[in-house]
Amino acid sequence: MKRVLEAAVIAFVATPIVVGLLNAPAVRSQNDTDWEAKAGGKMAFEVASIKPCKGAYDPSNASLTPWDDYAPASGHFRADASLVTYIEFAYKLWPNDPQSREFVHLPKWVASDPYRIEAQAATANPTKDQMRLMVQSLLADRFQLAAHFEAREIPVFALKLAKAGKLGPRLVSHSEGPPCDKPGPSPGDGLPGFPCYSLMAFDKPGTKLILMGSRDVTVDALAGTFSELREFAMGRTVIDETGLTGRFDFTLEWEPERRAPAATDSPVPSAPSGPTAIEALRDQLGLKLEPAKATLPILVIDRVEKPSETKHPHRIKAVRNSS
Repeated sequence: MKRVLEAAVIAFVATPIVVGLLNAPAVRSQNDTDWEAKAGGKMAFEVASIKPCKGAYDPSNASLTPWDDYAPASGHFRADASLVTYIEFAYKLWPNDPQSREFVHLPKWVASDPYRIEAQAATANPTKDQMRLMVQSLLADRFQLAAHFEAREIPVFALKLAKAGKLGPRLVSHSEGPPCDKPGPSPGDGLPGFPCYSLMAFDKPGTKLILMGSRDVTVDALAGTFSELREFAMGRTVIDETGLTGRFDFTLEWEPERRAPAATDSPVPSAPSGPTAIEALRDQLGLKLEPAKATLPILVIDRVEKPSETKHPHRIKAVRNSS
């Protein structure tokens, strides 16, 4: 049975789904800079087509998430999504309340109208972050998108170790488990092993618990995950202050919060059968959340326009850097 946790984007179902869950621009490595220099300007697709979606949904061949999951497709990018989803992908945004409030000011079609993008990179083996940069150029070219990051001090939760120098039993170094080209161990009850680079979550069979996990992820990714789950973050952004480096495998299970009856004749909630989200975070991962304030970059959209429909691929010219 499908369950949605308040404002969280993640849906938990009996059959697993892989989902993506930070507020920072796409990471730019030296290789990215070199690639741009060779291209004579900013990264851009060699050819691209954008059309309003009027037919059946066409699943993307790329994961439009801030996670590292990525399946190379010979430089081909195909997706069917709203403009706001493309913006979140292009700028590597982890969903959170402050960023969502910024998007509320945009025209409704930005979040509601799906667009199908078909594009081809000039190179056959771009990284996921290089694909993000190419989508940034495409949005600027076709949607006249102009945006900038603005530093804002906001209330956050700081993710810290519950006990200095000690991890929980379910947060382990990725090097201690199977590599990503091997299946992860089953969490039990015939469930499949958790994937690398992205999140998978279940309603745990026969219980009232939610079970989620991932492999080969950073603690930054964990913080981004908790930012989306109101039972952990209560609408605040979670930032990593654990001091942990490297990549980890984790599993976490908890019972969703029970609410008080809406009326006196409503059934009284039964006693909890599992840990709360915060108890699970402490006892299973060895982590805790502390209220704090932090200055974080929020993406502000300065301009956006609907694209004119094109029936044929549009060759993209790389925009030269002004600096």
